[in-house]
Amino acid sequence: MLLLISVVSFTAIHIAPNSFFGAGELNPNMTKEAIEKLKAVYGLDKPLVQQYLDWIGNLVFFNFGISFVSGADVADEIFKRLPVTLIMNISSLLIVFFLSLYLGVKAALRYEKKTDYLIRQISLISFSMPSFYLALLFILFFSLFLGWFPIAGLHSVETKDGFAYYLDMIWHLTLPVGVMVFTGIGSMVVYIRSLTLEILKSDYYYFATARGLSEKQLLRYYILPNLLPPIVTLLGLSLPGLIGGSVILESIFGIEGMGQLFYISALSRDYPIIMGILIITAFLTLLGNMLADMILLKLNPFMKRG
Repeated sequence: MLLLISVVSFTAIHIAPNSFFGAGELNPNMTKEAIEKLKAVYGLDKPLVQQYLDWIGNLVFFNFGISFVSGADVADEIFKRLPVTLIMNISSLLIVFFLSLYLGVKAALRYEKKTDYLIRQISLISFSMPSFYLALLFILFFSLFLGWFPIAGLHSVETKDGFAYYLDMIWHLTLPVGVMVFTGIGSMVVYIRSLTLEILKSDYYYFATARGLSEKQLLRYYILPNLLPPIVTLLGLSLPGLIGGSVILESIFGIEGMGQLFYISALSRDYPIIMGILIITAFLTLLGNMLADMILLKLNPFMKRG
């Protein structure tokens, strides 16, 4: 799967209109001979198939190439920014999981009551809210009007050491993570609510209530065990959307993460950076789905491994 993704991505990027040398071709001081020499230096004068084979051969040795723009090693550029993106996505994924689980089950247990109506309205707003628009609203209200959080960046101007350094990072990441959480819980809450309602209508739940079990016992032994497998599957499938959403939010909030690097590289047609980010993102997505399958095996022992 990873190999197939690399083929499709590499082909799509290189056949896209314009190139990194587009600006040079419009420069009257840039001769055709100079442009051809630059293409030869970066291997862009070879056939597309040969370019891919050279790139995939270097990738085996974790050599992602050299950036066209900065001249820096692509792996160093990406892995320098990768931790911030992972922190944002993993923290938002965990918060979305627990918050959606609580709200979805709460809405189902209070079916057609005020609590259910309120949670459904919040879910609809979340589901229909664009992340870039909510990010601007958060900046206007929490940063400019209330002054609680910084507008952009990952750290304050003054240097902090030790525990204060990480507290400052959390303070700066609160708004972007908040946007990711709010825009991510909508569909998840509706899905969990629907699954919980199906469980509440099942025969085994009916007989469990007839035995006089408390709501906590019903939740622990009948609702949650049947809810977790499909939720874990959905979380694994939602990883690409979260990583893709961080591209927009990192650009808006000025966070030097992998998403912002991808956006800047896409504008300048920096092929090595773009391909490096795409292949790492694909690997993380496949790894997340594989971990979700392994968790499902633990949650549901009746699943066959073959």
